[in-house]
Amino acid sequence: MSLPGLLVTGTDTDVGKTFVASAILRSLGLSGIAAGALKPLATGAVIDRKDGIPEDARFLMDALGPRPGVELSHVVPILLDEPLAPPVAARRAGWRLTRQLIFDRTDAAVAAWTTRSEVLIVEGIGGLLCPIAEDATLADLASHLDYPLIIVGRLGLGTLNHTILTVEAARLRGLRIAGVVLTQPTSGDLGVAGETNPLELVRWLRDVPLLGVVPHQANAQSVPASLAAIEWIDLARPSRRAGA
Repeated sequence: MSLPGLLVTGTDTDVGKTFVASAILRSLGLSGIAAGALKPLATGAVIDRKDGIPEDARFLMDALGPRPGVELSHVVPILLDEPLAPPVAARRAGWRLTRQLIFDRTDAAVAAWTTRSEVLIVEGIGGLLCPIAEDATLADLASHLDYPLIIVGRLGLGTLNHTILTVEAARLRGLRIAGVVLTQPTSGDLGVAGETNPLELVRWLRDVPLLGVVPHQANAQSVPASLAAIEWIDLARPSRRAGA
């Protein structure tokens, strides 16, 4: 894969991955950079009966803006109805998700974006070790794509452990880490844990940069100042896989 990219993963589900991925896409667009968006698989999507676009894909496609020729399968190649781990949701729907099926559909979507974009922003599902097939986790797909990771964590109690574990799991697999973004997905008081998370993570992660801290955003279509200031195109890299 000669197309450079970033993979946005999280320390858990509902930590703000889609918000961060959409903000990156909007930021790139404002800089005049043509970006592509890909969420290889989605579960529990809320389908709009008018146009059949699931919620996560809608956020990503809205962030892209008008792009002639872009199809839903380019953004979300695999869509499952129930909000469960993908292999469980697939099994309950009567079919079997395999590593090869996901890799093949992901590769097809990447190929479709290659002629349409300068950089590809990929959003994962769940956390890095979330099972995505009967024989694979998101980490396996991350290794297949071999894009640097943007790790999104939630401000609050437990974030130090979850983020450090994610970084360690990524390093064990030889994955590159572009940095960490901390978000406040819900409104309310952060508490001492949330307020102290950023400095503690900087102290523990050392050579992994904390790219930004995003307070709760009432407008999901805005680009937080801390993320708008980042040159995302400079963090993106092509795959190192031979022949990719």
